[in-house]
Amino acid sequence: MNEIKAANTTFDIHELIKVRYSPYVFDPKRNVSKDDLAALFEAVSWAPNSFNEQPWRFVVASREDGEAFETLLSCLVEGNQGWARHASVLVLGAIKTNFTHNNKPNGVALHDLGAAAATLTFEATNRGIVAHQMAGILPDRARRLYAVPEGFEIATAIAIGYEGDLGDAEEVFKNRDSKPRKRKSLNEFVFSGGWEKPAF
Repeated sequence: MNEIKAANTTFDIHELIKVRYSPYVFDPKRNVSKDDLAALFEAVSWAPNSFNEQPWRFVVASREDGEAFETLLSCLVEGNQGWARHASVLVLGAIKTNFTHNNKPNGVALHDLGAAAATLTFEATNRGIVAHQMAGILPDRARRLYAVPEGFEIATAIAIGYEGDLGDAEEVFKNRDSKPRKRKSLNEFVFSGGWEKPAF
């Protein structure tokens, strides 16, 4: 893993969380095995979610699939296509908008998709694989190309693969992956006893 990206934390947290990050530079010559990929989605199936609805759905294409990979790549905005084309696997994440048991709107479906994606990412990190979540997609194009039915919405994408060599990367992506990670301090977003009253 890129040592620059290891989190410098105030409190001790699990190593997987410290080293997880979203790279722009992927190794275009190294592929994620089908067994590893299946394991990532096995992890997804155990992510927390409301009413055990598991509202997430995924469309997956491996670089080895050629045309299928290019089709999915075309569902990303142009700025993401430039670096994501080097990933081993691309994934579109979708949600089922209504609960199955009562057909009422599932107001936490996006939350649950996020939990699923995070679970996938930590399993990937555990296996030495990297994943980069994206919001920059073309949902209408994806809906058309994959004939997504009513009641489902394409929401996000993920690039999955192995870290690439920064020396071989385009300058813009090399610069992004060379910057240390930063986060807000806890007192900026965790409150107690009133809004903006720090809990820690």
